[in-house]
Amino acid sequence: MAKALRSVCPCLNSVWDVIFASERNSEGQREKDLPSPRNSLLADSQETRHIVYMALYDFRARTSDELSFRAGDEFEILNDDDRSSGTWWFARKRNRSNGECTGYIPYNYVAKKESLATESWYAGKLSRSEAKVILLSTQTTTGSFLIRESENQENGHALSVRDGTIVRHYRVMQDKTEQFCLNTINRFSSLKELVEYYKLNSLRSDLRLTTPCQLKQHRPSIRDLSYLTVDEWERPRKEFTFTKKLGSGHFGEVYAGYWNKTVQVAIKTVHAGAMNRKDFQIETQVMKNLHHPYVMSLYAICTTADPFYIVTELMKNGSLLNYLRSKEALHLGLEQLLDMAVQVAEGMSYLESQNYVHRDLAARNVLVGDNCICKIADFGLARAVKEGVYVSQSTAIPYKWTAPEAIEFGRFSVKSDVWSFGVLLYEIVTHGRTPYPGLDNQEVVSMVSKGYRMPCPDGCPGKLNEIMLQCWNSTAQNRPSFKALVQILVPFNSYEDTA
Repeated sequence: MAKALRSVCPCLNSVWDVIFASERNSEGQREKDLPSPRNSLLADSQETRHIVYMALYDFRARTSDELSFRAGDEFEILNDDDRSSGTWWFARKRNRSNGECTGYIPYNYVAKKESLATESWYAGKLSRSEAKVILLSTQTTTGSFLIRESENQENGHALSVRDGTIVRHYRVMQDKTEQFCLNTINRFSSLKELVEYYKLNSLRSDLRLTTPCQLKQHRPSIRDLSYLTVDEWERPRKEFTFTKKLGSGHFGEVYAGYWNKTVQVAIKTVHAGAMNRKDFQIETQVMKNLHHPYVMSLYAICTTADPFYIVTELMKNGSLLNYLRSKEALHLGLEQLLDMAVQVAEGMSYLESQNYVHRDLAARNVLVGDNCICKIADFGLARAVKEGVYVSQSTAIPYKWTAPEAIEFGRFSVKSDVWSFGVLLYEIVTHGRTPYPGLDNQEVVSMVSKGYRMPCPDGCPGKLNEIMLQCWNSTAQNRPSFKALVQILVPFNSYEDTA
């Protein structure tokens, strides 16, 4: 890793500059940790001591160290250290007649056999809005269903069911004896029992559970290009091919492309003089340890020639700002819009927990993928802050999104990010309208310092406007935390039905 960092040169500060990489052991350590033939034989002799895992999705190996498999294949994990901390596990396939029998597999593609995660109807962490999109886009049968983790109840679950052209959501409750129920009458010892009961009995008039939603096509993202690139994320340029230009900016261009003709990626080209080398190295050192489902991840960099490449996961719908303004987003209702806001709040809550200040949170710096999945991007202005406040001398300030104390004194903190989130909420509910319409930057600074706040947008619920105003409190410490914002926003997606 140190060698890769020493070779890094200046890079771009823009929405596509998402520079995250995993801290891993060195390549030498990785080779040392690979099970030797002797250890493999020992594992064979202790087969019954290994927990059996089952594949939830198909996976095609990208390198010779990885293991291809199909959903339903069973494995034993041969390296306990990998299982406790790594994102790639060294595994042995139990049905050995089906191709290679050992290799590295992505940890989030498997689950313990006979666990809840292996049920065809279990969706895990899926938002109410995502469940609705999936059920309406992939299913045609009334009664198609899934069970997911509850958004507003810790360790709770929710049942989402298609009913004609709508989706109904039911809270799955647990009583003091840990039995599951949708009402106070029928109780079950497991979610599987609950599902089987409502296949035979109605949730409401003429509505029973029928077909589990086909979830396996919605594969989780893999943090790395492959097992071999976990540490070696400085990659040769020849490994990347360009397929389509996505956009351009002051410092470079963005393309869709592939790594080794197998993994879809976004490739940002950056000219060598775009950023101070020392600043880039500092940013990379900090950000490489940040990993969250709603925060963009860096795959690789290429800095051996000009222009440099910054390679990230591909978010097919581009920036949230452009997506909100697109024809495709015109059909989005308040529920879907708020779900995107919650995703951003969850990502920022994670950064908050890591003492990390973004400093440029806005719809233009959030990227959108399939099923309206949102990920926070553009950490070119970001800093890790141990003391809670970062003092900046920069004049590159997005005035309409920046808190008064950051504009006047250069004092950036999580609380100034909360102010920016309030402006982002305005952008979301107005489908991408520019904040403070009709006012220039200087007018905004002057009026906000005197107590002016944007009025409630048309169609925005009063309670949501109250949240914006809380974010825009003139006293930074009186603004809510991102953790609190998540808890406040989730109840907007309240449950509609009871059985």
